[in-house]
Amino acid sequence: MFRIYAQTPPKGWNSWDSFGASVTEAEVLGNAEVMAKNLKDYGWEYVVVDIQWYEPRADSCAYHPFTELHQDEYSRLIPAENRFPSSAGGQGFKPLADAVHAMGLKFGIHIMRGIPRQAVHDNTKILGAQKTARDIADANSICPWNTDMYGVDASKEGAQAYYDSLLALYASWGVDFLKVDDIADSKLYGTHTGEIELIRKAIDGCGRPMVLSLSPGPAPIESGTFFQRHANMWRLTDDLWDNWNQLYDMFGRCGKWSTFVGSGTWPDCDMLPLGHIGTRTAADGSEARMTRFTKDEQRSLMTLWSIFRSPLLFGGDLRKLDDWTRSLLTDPYLIDAHQNGRDAREVYRKDDLVIWVSASDARKYVACFNLADRPAGLPAAAGEWLQSLGGELHEVWANRAVSVADAETAFIAPHGVVLYVSK
Repeated sequence: MFRIYAQTPPKGWNSWDSFGASVTEAEVLGNAEVMAKNLKDYGWEYVVVDIQWYEPRADSCAYHPFTELHQDEYSRLIPAENRFPSSAGGQGFKPLADAVHAMGLKFGIHIMRGIPRQAVHDNTKILGAQKTARDIADANSICPWNTDMYGVDASKEGAQAYYDSLLALYASWGVDFLKVDDIADSKLYGTHTGEIELIRKAIDGCGRPMVLSLSPGPAPIESGTFFQRHANMWRLTDDLWDNWNQLYDMFGRCGKWSTFVGSGTWPDCDMLPLGHIGTRTAADGSEARMTRFTKDEQRSLMTLWSIFRSPLLFGGDLRKLDDWTRSLLTDPYLIDAHQNGRDAREVYRKDDLVIWVSASDARKYVACFNLADRPAGLPAAAGEWLQSLGGELHEVWANRAVSVADAETAFIAPHGVVLYVSK
């Protein structure tokens, strides 16, 4: 059963927030080395190369429309050798994946759903089928923000063979994590359930365990059961950046999706735009920055993502990891809630005060969030949940022991959180 591939929510690094579509092999390895040295012992394990690793001219988050992509004879995209030199000679990502695996980590890649437009225009072959790229393409099913692909018509003969050939290739490379884009969003063309089913079947038949992540959001909640049956992760939002309004919005989304959280199936709040990001999100490097989130907002983000049990994919450049950001990624209470929590749910929301609760085998958690622009006291409703923790509590972010009476009179910073844990 595919759910065993991610019994706890995945944790790792993804190249998008720092390098856009332009990440190089050296940058992937550099980030993997830092993860292996500083974060692996805390459960961080996936190293994911995001979009357009097959695009030799990629230089930012922007895409070059209808640019020439690297592709093999069977309509399958392959790494651009100028950016991933170890892929030369038809080796693909295997040498890079081997290097990541040698560090005790796991390797992942991003793909767009569908089949390359250039394969359709050239009518190239499909491995294992008598059909060609043109036979299975749906030229009316296109991504609104990227020109690389046509959709695949799941009803066409050869469609499953195409996806089977993709996953066989990725398995031979040693891929452990597959992020599929332009497939879960319901806003424009609807969720592409037919291609999701093809991909699910191809993964199950490829002979290698592989986490399946679907993007972007918002995934439609009415399809929640479908996502649970076919994927390990699915996005609840479009790309999340270091913007308070987007973070504010995630509280409502998490409140609705918490009943779908479970072993092997994880609603995904998107990446963590923390630390140093934006290295090449603009081609000239002008977007390079430390996250714009305040420290209180960073605590709120990490607390919500952890207690809700979203997958955690860090977007910052780990080679520039600072002590503050490292402390967020290695906090033992957040790790326990994230990896071992159960029955996490929102139990109170009035205006901009929100309370979440959770429990692990070791302890209970109560998180009180203030989403307003000014300090606020805990709501009276917090008292009941604080009492359930016992007589003496630990407040995680202040790193101090408090009584229930003291906790009930606490103030929460604007956009901040207090996280109480049973002793």
